[in-house]
Amino acid sequence: MKTKLSNSINTIVANLQPQEISKERRITLQPLIDYIQDKVTNDQSIRINFICTHNSRRSHLSQVWAQTLAHHFNIKNVFCYSGGTEATALFPMAADTLKNQGFTIKTLSEGKNPVYSIKYAENEAPLIGFSKTYDDSFNPQSEFAAILTCSSADQGCPFIAGAEKRIPITFEDPKAFDNTPQQAEKYAERSIQIATELFYVFSKIKS
Repeated sequence: MKTKLSNSINTIVANLQPQEISKERRITLQPLIDYIQDKVTNDQSIRINFICTHNSRRSHLSQVWAQTLAHHFNIKNVFCYSGGTEATALFPMAADTLKNQGFTIKTLSEGKNPVYSIKYAENEAPLIGFSKTYDDSFNPQSEFAAILTCSSADQGCPFIAGAEKRIPITFEDPKAFDNTPQQAEKYAERSIQIATELFYVFSKIKS
């Protein structure tokens, strides 16, 4: 049984095209499928930490969509996190992109590193979005999969303490389009790509 998301998020999810994911990309995604399936089979909690250099764009988009799609496919005990090799701030356009795609976002605190509440379903606790290092006390310290969402974090983090599995699944940085007329379009495009690939991942899990 698929569970209730907001109507606008449901519309986006219903229109994703996972069948268009390339064979090469499916090979890249398979280790994450295997990790989640092993946890489900053994009735264990699934902790996934999405890591990028600044924890400002791709890692947050990945965290939010992974939690959303685990809920969509009714996969229990999935806990998604994000972090960086350094802390900066959740970039406003990334937050605006999620808001435009149907997530309910509230600013909990202002400042150089704002804290956001990100809600994806009526009856589920919101995710707390802010920039932090991957080993911050807010994140799991052991028994998690580390997903490297950018090549610089992949190269810069040859070892991640506490990670059971280290899986590079990199995405192009929408930052390249900041302060251009294409900014909003490119952030939305990247968010949809991430959603599509994570839809594919969770659709493969057998409970």
